[in-house]
Amino acid sequence: MTRGAAGPTLVLVLAVGVLVAAGVTLLLERSLTRILLGIILLGNGVNLLILLGGRAGAAPFVGSSPPGEMSDALPQAMVLTAVVITFGLTAFLLAVAYRSWFTSGDDEVQDDLEDRQIVRLADSNEVSTADHGGEGPDDDPEQVDPEPARRRLRREGGS
Repeated sequence: MTRGAAGPTLVLVLAVGVLVAAGVTLLLERSLTRILLGIILLGNGVNLLILLGGRAGAAPFVGSSPPGEMSDALPQAMVLTAVVITFGLTAFLLAVAYRSWFTSGDDEVQDDLEDRQIVRLADSNEVSTADHGGEGPDDDPEQVDPEPARRRLRREGGS
């Protein structure tokens, strides 16, 4: 008798959605503690999503069951690796949050100069048109050239 490969249930899919949505919402906060909780929730949601992508079945040991009834071991290995990475990132963020709390008395991420400038420009309804690089609009190396390099070199008399 073979087991049917049932797909993910609606409850598990909703759990993934709730975990990811709550994690992203917490990631957008200013408090390092909430950012840490967002990383943990997002990591758990993605791990559950990866597990849902694998095939359910018997333990993947050779000879224990027919190959068609074995579960997929790759998503399990990927989740195990992701758990270790999430644990390391959690430990790092805990250290950063503790250091921030120890030095300043809170764990809120402070605004930098660019953030303050963007808020000031948004409040006054201005657009930043300053050229911080010093070059003109035609000599800006950060702009993407839509023309491939070979055609441009041929046109300019290169190779």
